[in-house]
Amino acid sequence: MGHLDHAAFGWLTPVLSYVMACIGAALGLRCTVRALATTGRSRRNWLVTAASAIGSGIWTMHFVAMLGFRVSGTDIRYDVPLTILSLLVAMVVVCAGVFAVGYSRDRNRALLLGGLTTGLGVASMHYLGMAAVRLHGDIRYDPVLVGVSVLIAVVAATAALWAGLNITSPRAVTVASLVMGAAVSSMHYTGMFAVSVRVAPSGDTLPGATAMQFIFPLAVGLGSYLFITSAFVALSPTADEREASASAQRPVESIAR
Repeated sequence: MGHLDHAAFGWLTPVLSYVMACIGAALGLRCTVRALATTGRSRRNWLVTAASAIGSGIWTMHFVAMLGFRVSGTDIRYDVPLTILSLLVAMVVVCAGVFAVGYSRDRNRALLLGGLTTGLGVASMHYLGMAAVRLHGDIRYDPVLVGVSVLIAVVAATAALWAGLNITSPRAVTVASLVMGAAVSSMHYTGMFAVSVRVAPSGDTLPGATAMQFIFPLAVGLGSYLFITSAFVALSPTADEREASASAQRPVESIAR
């Protein structure tokens, strides 16, 4: 059995991955709040931004954490198409859950269905990402811990969608994002603790790309997207601010007439 190290760089990757999950969650919640205060194309655009933020945050969290993953006795590579597919899965399922809640008339039913769909999608993203791992040996999973990780994903996704519907104040969004970041991180590391590797030493070259060649640049790119989008959302006026501005302009227009 190969010795697994989930934090080869110490606390750097766990802390950084948690921060990315929190940023994605906070941005997604803020965008969902904006979406529910609008209609038409504006609502759709805000929901798409929310889904891309949450999906990017979850995926970036997973693979930043994977930068610290090491197995003694073997190198590790990643299958590029499968890794990209895991990102697309994260985006699509989160988008489905967010749109279900954002447009459904029966929001309780949409919350349960969206939470289940999104949670299973997040779990699928995680295990697709693990399926992309290439090493000299066989990867096995503890089925109980796998089941627990999937359950955590479903609960976390449902809580995220509920928060998007019910939490509006910036302080509450901050607290909710910290909790959601912890839930997503817990899902990841529970899934990772389910892993065991039987190493079969070999001199053959592994297919795929190293984490630093592929995952690190992609994670940096998605992280930059989250920060830039966060700045945009923070600077854009809310519906209440636009209404207050419009109300302040009406007396001025009346006097001018």
